[in-house]
Amino acid sequence: MGLRRTLRLLASLGTAVLLASVVVLVAVIGSVRAQTTPTRPNMMFILTDDMRKGDLAYMPKTHSLLGGRGMTFRNAFVSNALCAPSRASIMRGQYSHNNGVWSNSSTDSPSTATGGWQAYQQNGNEADNVATRLDDAGYRTALFGKYMNRYANTTDAPPPGWDRWFAAATLGDPKYFDYDVNDNGTPKHFGTSDRDYMTDVLSRKTEAFISSSVSQGTPFFAYVAPIAPHAPATPARRDVHAYDGVNGPRLPSFDEEAVSDKPPWIRQLPKLTSSQIAAIDERHEKRVESLQAVDDLVEGVVRTLRDTGALGNTYVIFTSDNGFHHGEHRIPQQKWRPYEEDVHMPLLVRGPGMAAGSTTSKLTLDTDYLPTFTNLAGAQTPSYVDGRSLEPVLHGSVTSWRSAVLLEAAANYSPAYRGIRTISNGTTTKRKYVEYSGDAKDEIYNLASDPYELTNRYDPGAAPPAGLDSRLQVLKSCRAGAAVPVVTCQAAEDGQ
Repeated sequence: MGLRRTLRLLASLGTAVLLASVVVLVAVIGSVRAQTTPTRPNMMFILTDDMRKGDLAYMPKTHSLLGGRGMTFRNAFVSNALCAPSRASIMRGQYSHNNGVWSNSSTDSPSTATGGWQAYQQNGNEADNVATRLDDAGYRTALFGKYMNRYANTTDAPPPGWDRWFAAATLGDPKYFDYDVNDNGTPKHFGTSDRDYMTDVLSRKTEAFISSSVSQGTPFFAYVAPIAPHAPATPARRDVHAYDGVNGPRLPSFDEEAVSDKPPWIRQLPKLTSSQIAAIDERHEKRVESLQAVDDLVEGVVRTLRDTGALGNTYVIFTSDNGFHHGEHRIPQQKWRPYEEDVHMPLLVRGPGMAAGSTTSKLTLDTDYLPTFTNLAGAQTPSYVDGRSLEPVLHGSVTSWRSAVLLEAAANYSPAYRGIRTISNGTTTKRKYVEYSGDAKDEIYNLASDPYELTNRYDPGAAPPAGLDSRLQVLKSCRAGAAVPVVTCQAAEDGQ
């Protein structure tokens, strides 16, 4: 081969190698860009029923997988401590006085024509809520479990916005076995076998939804609502003896000794009997045993997210709709009241960019979930929303934040009330002021020195503290997009 031909061959080979290298480099760059291009996060919202904040102590997997890998909220609250009103606030991001849902059914309260699912629907809330907003933003949406109290439409099409619908009929107390479900418009009945246990069924359906959504390459939102530990708090058979003999919590307010400072409806309660205390302990044992399957559900959700490669881009939120009484202030059971046992919630969040094992004392509310979801999804937050996005709290970028929330409820276990619960400077200043309807005595507590609400500082002969009373009057009528003299709820919570 001559020198010229050799040089031409080497030149051509060099060009080919160069071109091949460019092609490989472009492919690599494209791959890197594809891997690093941010995608909209998935969101899993897990909501228990009647779970107290302290019940988290019986859920070690949830503690480890969510709190240990994400953020624990010390001051998470619900405004109206009852199932349907709380769920309406979650779905709509509004206080009860703005979404119109005050009770669980039309027989619960004389202050509202209807309650539960009927009130939610009749007030137009099904047409615009977290599901419709995320569905419009391109998310695949699903509900598994309890939707609203009094929902029994097992043959109807799902409400707007839900792509996957698996909603239990809830005309009375929920059932853990032998129940009916609306499965995307088809009625299905589940019996009494171990595989029919409600929480486990929801776990399987949720995991299947995650897997199918990942395979479709679609961002997804799942609202997972097991009925535990709501009465009758039936544990899975494998968990029946998980906490044999455990006693209910014995807070300093348990079977409160002196109640002369309390409103009349508390003063008339006798000291708890031995049979009532035994019933409290038995109920507590069943409740925490029923939560073991929820602990397994959380573990299954995290495992499925990990196995499908979606865990790193998914927020998992765990909370409850309201608390429950176990003898505090002589109240043997139930909720609805403005006490901490009713309104102070567990809240754990794990997600991309969050610091593992972190905590926050920021005052959060159930009105915050909808704006958080729309913010994370890059969707527009509805103008009617009263709450605020938790995104800056989750990622440690929050600056200013609310210092008060409104507590409100129609009459039922107690007279109707409106109250304000404040916090400032972390946890150093915490107060609560509650106004009851009628002639019932009001309540004021300094929660920093009296966290169990033992000493009511309300003096009927003196005006309530101006800073609490004036803010409460504004909060009672606040609404989003309001004009003077009515203010927005965010401004009222901030004390503006």
